[in-house]
Amino acid sequence: MNTDANILSTGDHWCELTFDGRVRSYLVHVPDGAPTNDHRWPLVLAFHGSGTNAAMMSEFSQLNGKADREGFVVVYPNGTGRTPAARSFHAGNCCGYAKQQRVDDIGFIASLLDRLEQQLRIAPGQVFATGMSNGAVMCYELASHLADRVSAIAPVAGPMGSATCTPSQPVSVCHFHGTVDAYAPFEGGRGRRSISKTNFFSVPHSIEQWVHANGCVAEPTTESLPCPVSDGTQVHCERYTAGRQNTEVVLYTIEGGGHTWPGAPSSLRILGKTTANLNANDVMWDFFERHARPSDAVSVTP
Repeated sequence: MNTDANILSTGDHWCELTFDGRVRSYLVHVPDGAPTNDHRWPLVLAFHGSGTNAAMMSEFSQLNGKADREGFVVVYPNGTGRTPAARSFHAGNCCGYAKQQRVDDIGFIASLLDRLEQQLRIAPGQVFATGMSNGAVMCYELASHLADRVSAIAPVAGPMGSATCTPSQPVSVCHFHGTVDAYAPFEGGRGRRSISKTNFFSVPHSIEQWVHANGCVAEPTTESLPCPVSDGTQVHCERYTAGRQNTEVVLYTIEGGGHTWPGAPSSLRILGKTTANLNANDVMWDFFERHARPSDAVSVTP
């Protein structure tokens, strides 16, 4: 049961929990607005890529600013690794230390959600996930194995890490991916700059599997978005609608885009181009809001 002493206040908080014999850490960003008995926070889990960590993900994605403007909590879980600065998550066929050690990251996130229900007043049906690269693959794992707890996901620059998906209920998906991603190639396989040497599934494979799992229409509506900035990128959108429980699967393909977070410029030129013609944070939050589950369909820890 939540108590006032447990509720996290406005600001950033480093927290720890012990799971499966490991001390795991996570960074919580709480926007302005003191929680009350009548106020519950939407929650976005944001997973970092392999070889980075939670603090780097906060800076890389720039999600805190969006959280402050829209009023949701962001939690950045840390993966595991041999050094604090280089961590990863075990998500199907990806990646690094966590996969080699067979770390139970699904169990960790389930335990983390239990802990967060003690630390925050979480809005029922409004737990979402996003992630970069290995963190995107982790989103797909959560959707497949914790579908009762995650309502929608927004993977960036990382496909699903398995041949099939087996969600217990539909989960809406909004995927962002560049066509010249040299780390997790759009068409699958091993990226020419890949450090983990993972043989990735393709983005079309991920979309096809989740369209089928959610029962969406097989043929998408398509559009090319306006290109107000001449930065060598063009954004195309495929939208698969009419899934069970009003779910949908959406793919934003960034022609000319690299292994980057759309709308969040990076100084790491080795990652490739970041499009300025799409803001992933804006798009995914609109998507999450549309796909929150009805509160009467979700059990909430009192």
